[in-house]
Amino acid sequence: PIIPLILEHRELSKLKGTYVDALPALMHPRTGRVHTDYNQTGTVTGRVSSSNPNLQNIPIRTDLGRQVRRAFIAPPGSQLISVDYSQVELRILAHITHDPGLLDAFARGQDIHAATAARLFNVPVEQVTSAQRRLGKTINFGIAYGITDYGVAARTELSQTEARQLIDNYFTQFVEVKAYIDRTKQQARERGYVQTLLGRRRDFPEFRPGAHVNGAMKNAAEREAINMPIQGSAAEII
Repeated sequence: PIIPLILEHRELSKLKGTYVDALPALMHPRTGRVHTDYNQTGTVTGRVSSSNPNLQNIPIRTDLGRQVRRAFIAPPGSQLISVDYSQVELRILAHITHDPGLLDAFARGQDIHAATAARLFNVPVEQVTSAQRRLGKTINFGIAYGITDYGVAARTELSQTEARQLIDNYFTQFVEVKAYIDRTKQQARERGYVQTLLGRRRDFPEFRPGAHVNGAMKNAAEREAINMPIQGSAAEII
């Protein structure tokens, strides 16, 4: 019985310390508003980060978290709007890999997660269930981050064996994505770096001769190498 209370306490402590107490102290004395700093060189991939305060990390998943979001209001006569590129990283993955399955789904204007699920479960796209689409979404986003069967199982109700079968099936359907992953890992190991479409490099000292790293660290570096050209290129486009 104590566990839910501990979780609630953790959530309340986080909201109070990180947002309720901190945000008013960051208001500009002249404007009475918060003004974040956007950092173009704050992450290794080039993805923009935000600080003082971090406005990319305002909670939304819980009712209490959403109350914090309601504190952000536009000045009179203005509106806050949300603008986003549609599936930008998956589109870049399709562009980099030239995978026929991904390219076809985007060319047809299909829901990319439903289209992936249709291939994974061998059903027409219009017959894909919401549960199947969720699995397609998990795999789509996970592949770009080098997800493992353990990672898929942790995010779904699948066993590790079922997750492995799903990943294997994905690579059977999207063979050029698998080729990209293998090629990128090989490049990271041989050259010690990978790069974005516009030439931004990320070095991986883990693969230098004589580097003292264990297998887990090398596996993590390989997953980051897979993601770098995709997330970094998205950052450059945005």
